[in-house]
Amino acid sequence: MTFTPQWQTDTMQSLDIQGFTYEERHRLLPKLTAAFSNCGGWVLERKTLSPTHMEFRVEIQLRSVLDLYASMIGTGVELTRSGHEALTEQCTRRNHLRMSAELGQVISIRLEISFLDDVTLHSLLASGSGLA
Repeated sequence: MTFTPQWQTDTMQSLDIQGFTYEERHRLLPKLTAAFSNCGGWVLERKTLSPTHMEFRVEIQLRSVLDLYASMIGTGVELTRSGHEALTEQCTRRNHLRMSAELGQVISIRLEISFLDDVTLHSLLASGSGLA
């Protein structure tokens, strides 16, 4: 029995990525949506999971995954370690493929973003709240 790497099969790669941001939602969403489309990504779905969580489902060709990765970081989204590893793996795959058809493979990405409040010691003291 021979081993075939997952990236050589005909199934679409699917990534599940979590991230967070201190950016305000109304400022981040237009930048993030523009980042997806400027890299050639297709936003298949965008939904609000809760007042502090959103989910995007995006498809992008492998040849554009590095641009997408850089653009997402540039908008102010911080990724988890596993998110960085998943995107880095795709960037490495991209570097080792030569044929145009291979670079045209489509990757499906589910990105869940948590919107966090930027709480500082100064803001806690100014509001009169004590530290736990």
